Amino acid sequence: MNFWIKNSLYLLLLLVAGCREQEKETIQWDKDKSTELGKGIAENEDIDIELFIDQHEKLDFQATGSGLRIAFLKHGDGQKAERGMTAEVRHKISLLDGTVCYQSELDRNDFFKIDREDIESGVQEAIKLMRVGDKCKLIIPSHLAHGLVGDLDKIPPLSVLVVDMELIALK
Repeated sequence: MNFWIKNSLYLLLLLVAGCREQEKETIQWDKDKSTELGKGIAENEDIDIELFIDQHEKLDFQATGSGLRIAFLKHGDGQKAERGMTAEVRHKISLLDGTVCYQSELDRNDFFKIDREDIESGVQEAIKLMRVGDKCKLIIPSHLAHGLVGDLDKIPPLSVLVVDMELIALK
């Protein structure tokens, strides 16, 4: 057989053998795997959050049991926020890298009903720690923000949020 034909046939045989679909390994997904994935995400986020805090060492962040971090920038002396009240706030929501996702209009504050509206659970938790006149910076892990999918607009999936918030009034 001709050298070129023989080598071409050999090469073709290798390509065909290499292109055969290999058996796919089936992964059984269960509660333990979900828990393991969640812990891995939380650990990675904690590292990113601690790096952010280290870069902002002048702020005194306190952690809550849920993983929310809050630093008060100004203490007000007004009424304490409670469930069912309507909060009037000014806010700016950013990613850890500083990318601004949302913020209050310059001439208009935002309103939401405490524990009664579809607002990030981290914001709901934080507002109940505040008094009228308080200004704070929050670091909200993804599980207290928009989780696995983001907000399908400006906040990407699995995003830790930094929220600057001022409680203007309560009704």
